Amino acid sequence: MKFLKFLLLILLVIVIGLAIYIAVQPNSFEVTREKTIDAPASVVYDNLIDYKKWPNWSPWLEKEPDMALSFPDQTTGVGGSYSWEGKDGKGKMTTVSTEPNASISQKIQFDDYEPSDINWTLESTEDGKTKVSWSMSSDKIPFMFKGIAAFMGGFDKMIGPDFDRGLELLDSVAVADTKKYSIEVQGVTTHGGGFYLYNTTSAKITDMEPKMSEMMGVLHTYARSNNITMAGAPFTNYLNWDEANGTTTFSCCYPTTDRVITTNNDILTGQLEPFKAVKTVLKGNYEHLKEAWDKALAYIPANGLEFAENGPMLEVYPTDPSQEPNPANWVTEIYIAVK
Repeated sequence: MKFLKFLLLILLVIVIGLAIYIAVQPNSFEVTREKTIDAPASVVYDNLIDYKKWPNWSPWLEKEPDMALSFPDQTTGVGGSYSWEGKDGKGKMTTVSTEPNASISQKIQFDDYEPSDINWTLESTEDGKTKVSWSMSSDKIPFMFKGIAAFMGGFDKMIGPDFDRGLELLDSVAVADTKKYSIEVQGVTTHGGGFYLYNTTSAKITDMEPKMSEMMGVLHTYARSNNITMAGAPFTNYLNWDEANGTTTFSCCYPTTDRVITTNNDILTGQLEPFKAVKTVLKGNYEHLKEAWDKALAYIPANGLEFAENGPMLEVYPTDPSQEPNPANWVTEIYIAVK
């Protein structure tokens, strides 16, 4: 009997000691993880601001795929939220403030305990990537959470690995979003033609992209400095494509409202008459242009059409990549003249 009392006393001392140990633990914590993601800030932000996209990269759903999720009518922007219930309890997350493509502040609440703060910051790098910071903090830690954290080595060890894994998954999802593309051959249409400024060169196919960028820049500068209004999207007119020798001749063109008398010998004025064409639309990175051209060219004989001899072969760029950082949203229109 004395031994039992002694044992109970020892247990009581241990319990009191543990309670004191837990009680003296800090009442606040902050856990932060960072990762540079190979995608524009707008793409990363798009995957964070809508809770319906969180299952695509959530580290907790990866560990517990059967977790029950509930989405209200509003899941995006300030006031957007979602809730969950799993083997470790239930919770809710709500967005309280945002700065598009730069930061998001949220509140996360587990059961009926005081909510904690979640903060995201997105910083664009010079090479088009995004430095992402994900943090969780609180200055009102429930006693039970303090106990769990104490026995797990602290909040950083308890939460940090999940944040690390979440950022890895977010990276994969964001990068995949930038690689999406589609090609649609829309069939026969009429191109309206019109006046345009242009410069022309011949180049190796492998050197075409930087040369084209340089030539478009020259046209843009000339038009702006001479107050010339563009009448549509810039385009390239392919005059010759020699696959065997790896060379091409092309004109970079800026459409204008009427004929312009130029003062630069390297920049001329041209006019396209309206013409019948097969139109193909690529939505995605320019690296898929060859596939788009191949599909467009194959469509013509396959559908009983004939190429118009020496007819225009245009590549039109409605999207300005400097204004749309996500390559998946770049639109290119291809027009191939047919009889």
